[in-house]
Amino acid sequence: MIPFLKSQDGTNKKRIFFLLIMALLLISGALLFNSPGQTQVINVNFPGGGVLQSEVADTPEKLLFGLAFRPNLPEGEAMLYIFGESGSHRVWTKEFQFPIDIIWVDESKIVVHVEKDVPPCFDTPCPWYGPPPNDARYIIESNAGFIAREKVAVGNKLKFTLFIP
Repeated sequence: MIPFLKSQDGTNKKRIFFLLIMALLLISGALLFNSPGQTQVINVNFPGGGVLQSEVADTPEKLLFGLAFRPNLPEGEAMLYIFGESGSHRVWTKEFQFPIDIIWVDESKIVVHVEKDVPPCFDTPCPWYGPPPNDARYIIESNAGFIAREKVAVGNKLKFTLFIP
């Protein structure tokens, strides 16, 4: 028996109850602070007039998993990865549930590389996509078909604006 869990009358029910309540409060607090309402969204505007409301991958979980395990991505939405520094960033589609387009963007918000209709991967190992020929600071993942529909091309200048609902 762990000494601090044992109460004076020999039972530990009160302390276990207290610890359960504290655990529930901690879990609910973590869920509250990681709720979708807390997620930063940036509108990415493309030269052809297209706009993607892009969820910023700003937590370790989002940076690690991105769009993996999500059943779909609503039309007009995307995931935006913002890296601490420009570099030869690569991505994969391990456990994605739908095909995506991938757009690499440099610090000046110029498109430096694109990959169209990248399929989900359920095998091991999964292929990596990238690195782009030039360093990138951002990666945008959208539904497959966006690059073709909006005629996104290397050299396009994008505009990022904070989305305020």
